Amino acid sequence: MFREPLYVICHNIRSLWNVGSIFRTSDAADVGKVFLGGYTGHPPRDRITKTALGADAWIPWEGHRHTWRFIERLQADGVEVIALENNVSRPSESIDTFRPRFPMALMLGNEVRGLSRRMIRRADRVVHIPMHGEKESLNVAVAYGVAVYALNRHRT
Repeated sequence: MFREPLYVICHNIRSLWNVGSIFRTSDAADVGKVFLGGYTGHPPRDRITKTALGADAWIPWEGHRHTWRFIERLQADGVEVIALENNVSRPSESIDTFRPRFPMALMLGNEVRGLSRRMIRRADRVVHIPMHGEKESLNVAVAYGVAVYALNRHRT
């Protein structure tokens, strides 16, 4: 569908259901690869496959304990790494006005704590989803869906 590479990095995602949802959304959004880092669960797992509706069987993925290693590898290969995070001390851009450069990898963090400062420092840029209600964030899999479709508007 799209030619410009887009990847997702999942760092310390604890819920296998969220991981499955990320696989399913990655299939729908034509994401090239899912990188699973830290303690993020990876296939084969029944909970992932059930939520992914089997997309985990055909979406390419890699699992690595040390997320920073494959972030460095991606960056060395010219991939821009973008952190999706609402609570940061460093400047972030709204996903609504963000102008991505491809190839790109979108980095997601833990459901409760988000991305650590150390992981955010590894990112080339930081984006956030504007929140208009009382809650300060969305479920990680939902936030990924919002962000990846916003990014797809810029892919050719």
